[in-house]
Amino acid sequence: MGRKSKQKQQDPVPHQPRQAHGTRVTKRKAKDAALDTSNKKSKQVNQAKQPRKPKQPSSSPSIHSEDEQDEQDASDDASEASESASDNLQDLQGSDEDDEFDLDASDADAPQNPPQQLVFSDQDDSEDGSQDSDADSDSDEQSDVQGAEPRREKLSAKKSKKLDQEALLEAADAEAEMIRTNIAGLEPNEMGEVDDDMVLPTQEDKEREATEGADAQTVYGRIRDIVRILGDFHRFKAANRSRADYTDQLVADIASYYGYTPFLAEKLFSMFSPDESIAFFDANETPRPVTIRANTLKTRRRDLAQALINRGVSLEPIGKWTKVGLQIFDSSVPVGATPEYLAGHYMLQSPSSFLPVMALDPKTNERVLDMASAPGGKTSYMSALMQNTGVVFANDANASRTKSLSANVHRLGCKNVVVCSYDGRQFPKVIGGFDRVLLDAPCSGTGVVSKDQSVKVNKTERDFALLSHLQKQLILCAIDSINTKSSTGGYVVYSTCSVTVEEDEGVVDYALKKRPNVRLVHTGLEFGVEGFTNIGGKKFHKDMHLTRRFYPHVHNMEGFFVSKLHVLPRAVVKNKLAQQEKNDADDTGVLVDDDEDEKEAGDVTFNDDEDKQLMQKNQRRQQKAKGIKPSKPTTK
Repeated sequence: MGRKSKQKQQDPVPHQPRQAHGTRVTKRKAKDAALDTSNKKSKQVNQAKQPRKPKQPSSSPSIHSEDEQDEQDASDDASEASESASDNLQDLQGSDEDDEFDLDASDADAPQNPPQQLVFSDQDDSEDGSQDSDADSDSDEQSDVQGAEPRREKLSAKKSKKLDQEALLEAADAEAEMIRTNIAGLEPNEMGEVDDDMVLPTQEDKEREATEGADAQTVYGRIRDIVRILGDFHRFKAANRSRADYTDQLVADIASYYGYTPFLAEKLFSMFSPDESIAFFDANETPRPVTIRANTLKTRRRDLAQALINRGVSLEPIGKWTKVGLQIFDSSVPVGATPEYLAGHYMLQSPSSFLPVMALDPKTNERVLDMASAPGGKTSYMSALMQNTGVVFANDANASRTKSLSANVHRLGCKNVVVCSYDGRQFPKVIGGFDRVLLDAPCSGTGVVSKDQSVKVNKTERDFALLSHLQKQLILCAIDSINTKSSTGGYVVYSTCSVTVEEDEGVVDYALKKRPNVRLVHTGLEFGVEGFTNIGGKKFHKDMHLTRRFYPHVHNMEGFFVSKLHVLPRAVVKNKLAQQEKNDADDTGVLVDDDEDEKEAGDVTFNDDEDKQLMQKNQRRQQKAKGIKPSKPTTK
């Protein structure tokens, strides 16, 4: 006997006679058996081509139809087996006739070594369970196209159905993952119905959560569900619940989950839509990226970036809106202790503090005042824009903070800066006549919560009232410090690192009312959200949309507010007001009663005393409408 073939045959098909256990078959016998099987298959094909006679209906048609189907399947299997045997014979003809291969069924089930593989078709098998069916399908195609088509369509339908089911499962998993991880992107109209089991907690549940502490995951899930309900309230609301019920519970959960006081959580929540407010609170939990500003007095941004890259710092430009900012991703050395930093080539500075200086846009040879300048980031930026010309008065009310201010000014090479420490409310008594004034006013810091988490709990309603009062005083002093006759300037930039309306639009609106010679102008910033013209029942100046707001969840920087005011000469404003009053008086004139004119068809006579009283009455009415104390009427 010859040696065994390394490749074993496939499992025998059911209709073929099984060999006895341990039986060996030579290649010659296998060839004869294959030829016999091929002849039988050709006869079956010829019979299939002939038209069949219609069968007589039976009493049990369903049973007979199944038997016929089984016979047809058995015939197909026989055809597949014969083709497989024919292909095997072609591969085995080059060997000796004494070579044998095992057809033992038990040996076929044993593990096989895969170094050699017999290829029966042009199609690669993707799954182990479908190898036999794929090989049979390809064999039928080689032998008879008509017999293979139904089998191929059946397999294709099965695979297609399986792939569709897998795609649906993957889509469902992706949707569930998006719901769990992305509250800010929730779309109520696309995410399906809210669970009916989602109910607001009872008073007992609230008391238990207050004493025992609420589970963070439970609170987070409740926040998610309430946000979706408020996003499409008419669709998702419960029958016995109002919008106020959901809103109050959402504010309470926000305060509990994010660690805010209920007062501050409600104040910040009222500024946004429910889904955007959650995005804002989430952004405050994420630290902002480290950024630096290249000092153009000593280097260029390109050279600085190359020097830091050589030291192992991973960085890239902040954005197209600035030409001096760089964002640090990773560094193998301390960014605040490199030789470039000590040499004054850059300043560690947040991108939000670039914005007020860019809005002020100081020119060379101008007199500029920075009313609250410590630690010197904005002052040094203005000095660089002015190319060390003119003069920059860097003032800060806190004398201890002027030490770091002076150190940064010397390190960065700013030679046109004068450091002073006065209360900003003493300007312009100390000095005035500035071309431009920058007021980055002291504020509550609600825009920099990611940097100072203590803001969440240490700000009360009284703090906001005192801060807004101080800011109103400072902005009036900044306006009065401007040289209204300046040929290049006359601008004031008011900015805060807060997002509350009382400290931003409320202060600017107050200044516009108190100083009629002030106008709001565009900040010159290409991005940002427009300021509020009305919110929460409060209405502000119609030009308040020219101001700009910046949010951490939108712009990936600290929350900030920037506005730009143009201060006009008072004489020009007085002349405009006088001209306007004159035009109003001309338009008003003397009122004439048309009915009396029709009744008196005779000669018209004028009474000077009566006309004078009417004119004085109209004049007093106009003065009262403009807020001017009316003059007393003259009597003889």
